[in-house]
Amino acid sequence: MVEKVYPVSFEIAGPSAMFTRPDTGSSPVSYAAPTKSALKSMFECVALSKEAYFEPLRVEICTPVIFHKYSTNYAGPLRKSGTVNFQIFATVLENVCYKVYGIIKAYKLPQNSHNPQHRLQEVFLRRLSSGQFYTTVFLGWKEFTPSYFGPLRENTKADQSINLVIPSMLNTMYNRPTDGRVSPAFLQNAEIREGVLFYAE
Repeated sequence: MVEKVYPVSFEIAGPSAMFTRPDTGSSPVSYAAPTKSALKSMFECVALSKEAYFEPLRVEICTPVIFHKYSTNYAGPLRKSGTVNFQIFATVLENVCYKVYGIIKAYKLPQNSHNPQHRLQEVFLRRLSSGQFYTTVFLGWKEFTPSYFGPLRENTKADQSINLVIPSMLNTMYNRPTDGRVSPAFLQNAEIREGVLFYAE
């Protein structure tokens, strides 16, 4: 029996994005492309299920990779006690646009009329088309909201001039797509070829 595939795609664009390299410490630097976990988070801003989940397969980078300096005031829980807000200096991406492709997977095979993969796919695509989201979509950092988030557009395409290799790239943060424990996993020598990155296991 051939397992049915439930494809999902979407496009996202914005003035800034940050997909933090964990090796860059207190002055974070973004990867040149979105991580698999970041794309999964974008999907989950629209629809979420404990029985099924979105598995990103590839991303098309539709604008040149441009980095720029960025500073922000931080007042979160990681600051030293007794201190006021302090500034974080980062290197982020500028004017990004991505076409994202993946599939819906589930922990169990469909039973009778209960199909969590089809349900999650249907809910996501319906909400994406109508602009109805569970929470605000963001490009890595929550302050980086998109200028466009919706179905694939015909006038955008992968920038074929982008060819580079990311020596080590964060793949997933958890050992399970939902309700998992922290267990970072990395892709080695992640290759962007003609503007396309495949998230191979």
